[in-house]
Amino acid sequence: MAIIDITELAAAVTPRRALLGLDLGEKTIGVAVSDISLTIASPLELIRKSKFTLEAERLFKLMASREADGMVIGLPVNMDGTEGPRCQSCRAFARNLLRLRDFPIAFWDERWSSSVMNRFLIEEADLTRAKRAEVIDRSAAAYILQGALDRMKDAAGV
Repeated sequence: MAIIDITELAAAVTPRRALLGLDLGEKTIGVAVSDISLTIASPLELIRKSKFTLEAERLFKLMASREADGMVIGLPVNMDGTEGPRCQSCRAFARNLLRLRDFPIAFWDERWSSSVMNRFLIEEADLTRAKRAEVIDRSAAAYILQGALDRMKDAAGV
């Protein structure tokens, strides 16, 4: 496999297998998981960044335990649509994962994910700053994955 377009991801994964969604931050990786019908995304875990091999090992364990067959990685595109150093870092992370294991990966534009989830957690969930810090990356990963799942359904005409 390789990095593929989001519209091709559903066809690239084994039927009735989940997807992981990632929000790659500078210090953490927010992880979300879909259901096996690829309809609903849920926050799953926060991985503290340390060493790539440890991060990859944890992601592969999560894929196995959740029966996930592919991954959506949020791509932090600039507001003007250009890609900067953070996008390059996300693309390198994906390439490095593919060097260790062969599975489908797609990117999803995440430029609004953290701000939307932060606003929701303040206004709707009324969480303190400390509580928000604990859940924002996982929630942003779920928001990224949900957007990708919705796009995949639209592309399939479902």
